[in-house]
Formats: sequence, C-alpha cells, structure tokens
Amino acid sequence: MKKSNAAALAAVMAAACGAATAQTSVVINGVVDMYAGSLKYSGDAARRTVVNNGGLTTSQWGFMGVEDLGGGLKADFSLSGFFQGDTGAAGRFGTDTLFSRHAYIGLSGSFGKVMVGRFGAPSFLPALQFNPFGDSFQFSPLILHTYVPSGPVGARTWAATTAGDSGWSNQVSYATPVYKGLQANFFFQPGETGKPDGPKNYGANAFYNNGPLGLTMVYTHVGVSNPLSGAAILDATAAPVNYGSITSQNGYFVGARYDFKVVKAYATYRHNSNDAAGGKSMDDHTYTLSVSVPTSAAGAVLASYADTERSGSLLGADRSRDTLTLGYNHRMSARTDLYAIYMSDRLSTASRERSAALGIRHRF
Repeated sequence: MKKSNAAALAAVMAAACGAATAQTSVVINGVVDMYAGSLKYSGDAARRTVVNNGGLTTSQWGFMGVEDLGGGLKADFSLSGFFQGDTGAAGRFGTDTLFSRHAYIGLSGSFGKVMVGRFGAPSFLPALQFNPFGDSFQFSPLILHTYVPSGPVGARTWAATTAGDSGWSNQVSYATPVYKGLQANFFFQPGETGKPDGPKNYGANAFYNNGPLGLTMVYTHVGVSNPLSGAAILDATAAPVNYGSITSQNGYFVGARYDFKVVKAYATYRHNSNDAAGGKSMDDHTYTLSVSVPTSAAGAVLASYADTERSGSLLGADRSRDTLTLGYNHRMSARTDLYAIYMSDRLSTASRERSAALGIRHRF
C-alpha cells in the first residue's frame, strides 16, 4: 500500500473512532484480590494453609459502556466474569460461564431503567451493602451463611440458605427512578421450560437512603437454578440431608444501617422457606449484627456476627451455624487496600474452628 493511501486510511479510521467515542464510552475494569492464611471452616476435615483468591471481593474483570441517545435516554451494557487469581482459572468454580457476573444490556431514562440478561439476584446487592465485609465469599458471616456451601460436593456439612445463586440468568428487571432517597427494583426470570406453569424466579427489592440512615427489604421466589438450568436450586447433596430435593424457595430479607460517624452499625434478618419433594420442608432464620469503626482517614476495624437457625421435616433434627469475623482494612490509595481477618465458625454438628488471613485488594 502506498504511503499516501495508508495515511488516508489511518485518517478515516481515526475519524470513525473519534465519532464513535464521542457518543459511547467503554471502559475495562475489575478487581484482583489475593490473601494468604490458615483456613478451617467448621465441619472441614482438615486445616489448609493457603494462598487464595477473593478475601474481600471475588476477583473479576470485564467491560462496561454507556451511550447517550439524547433526550435523557441512555443505553448501557456490562460483560463481566470472575477469575481465580491464585491459579489463573476462570470463574468462581468449574461450572461458571464466561461472563457469570454480568452479561446484560440496559436502557434508562426519566422512566427508570430496564435491564435484560444476567446480573445480580434481588437478594445480592442488599446483602453486600448491609454488612461491613461487603461481598466477601470467604469471610463475611452474612455472605457465607447466605450463599456459600461447605464440605465436599454431594455431602455438604452446610448448604447455603439462599437458592438460585447470587446472580440470575435470562432475566429482565425494572428499576424505578429514585424519589426522595427511595428506589424499588423488580426482577423476573421466566425459567424457559416451555410450560406456562413451569418453575421460574421472581422478586423485588427496595432501598431507602437518607443521610446516615440506610434501609432495605427484599422478597424472592426461586424455582430455577443459576447459571445452569436443570440443576438443584439449592444444593445437589442427598445425604445426610436431601437438599437436592428442594423444589422452590420463598425468601424475605430486611436490613438497616446507621452511620454515627464514630461507628457505622448494621443489622439484618433473613427468613427462607423451602418446599421439597414428598411434602417436606425446611426453614432458615438468619440474624446479623455488625459494626465498622474508622480508626483514621484510611483505616477501619470491622466486626460482624451471624447466626442461622435451620429447622423442618427435611432435616430430622434442627441445625444451626454461628460465625464471628473481625478484621482491619487499610486503604493505601483509592484503588488499593490491605486487610487482616480473623474468623470463628461453628456448626451445631461440628466443633468450632478458626481462620486467619492477610490480604491485598486492587481495583483497576
């Protein structure tokens, strides 16, 4: 290609890119979170010394963008997946899809916002925002009890309380405009079974923020697993408790937080009611109390306690779990922080065990 032609082509491409970027902004972002520590959850067969991923936030990466369509209307998208920084493996676990965190497109305006695709379940953002350890799937007592099973696959020592994963696939949602600090969100996942009366997921949440006060409430109905349809909605375990026989779940969650400046206090309550094959059932009641105490402009002491009481004809005998986590988080910059964590965990069917970790988190 002649130099003049190459220069002309480069100019045209530059002009095209300039026109596109003038209307649309696209960014690459994510989190890398790694820690080293000694782990043993209650019921585990052995203690592990680990270099692990996601002490405070599951490592993730992705693309997001927004286009201004004019007249107050905007289109946006997000494609985001998880990865395991300690090994380089994709996803949180082997069955995760490429963009298992987010894969959606949205349209927003004065009417609110509509989203279609895969994104957070109604219960996820409220749980994340109403405990000081955020979305720590390793150490947050609320997140551990809510979403994280323990013990070997097919023989759990503990099945998570909330069915259907922290993200829902094939869903549509509507978010209302914010009015005097109040916003509501509605979610629907049709199940795609080809049967009008087939299993499906639906729910709603609401947030109220007014100065130091924050409140939330959630309702969910789960009949479909995520991200893979056809799997058990809670856990595939058949013994000693047949969690795999659970066919539907109705859940309620309320949370409150208040920033007293010298301390931020949190309290939550969750009730999940499960129906299982053969007319059996299981109920979970989870309470949490938490605080975040700033020690300086860059640091905070974190403490959180969760207690879950599990009962019902599916169990044979009632079970419970309580977890206490203490931590210190120190911000090195707006994007990088260091943390230290100690956790005490006990199942009613096993002895109390303790874990400790030191970690670093970087956002990009």
